[in-house]
Amino acid sequence: QVQLVESGGGLVQAGGSLRLSCAASGRAFSGYAMGWFRQAPGEEREFVATINWSSTGTSYADSVKGRFTISRDNAKNTWYLRMNSLKPEDTAVYYCAAGAFSTRADQYDYWGQGTQVTVSS
Repeated sequence: QVQLVESGGGLVQAGGSLRLSCAASGRAFSGYAMGWFRQAPGEEREFVATINWSSTGTSYADSVKGRFTISRDNAKNTWYLRMNSLKPEDTAVYYCAAGAFSTRADQYDYWGQGTQVTVSS
């Protein structure tokens, strides 16, 4: 059974930092890109960041570029999203996903259950 489990969400003040983790299990993810998406209340799920298998390629949404950093540890089947200079508009449920190296949610095969990030002003 494939599982992606996010952790590290919480409540933080504007300007603060959080690091999200996503631990994958249940199958080998060799060759898979790993991505992060988020969904705010009343909004559609949106792309945040993605990283390819070898960590040689990354892509970020313009809204988080320069503030967020995606990374992965293939030996641990875990990937991360470091979020700095957080803003209230970053408040959302954050989802990790495994699939193709893409900004499109429909290109990802496996999804976590989500972790809440709330940024207070």
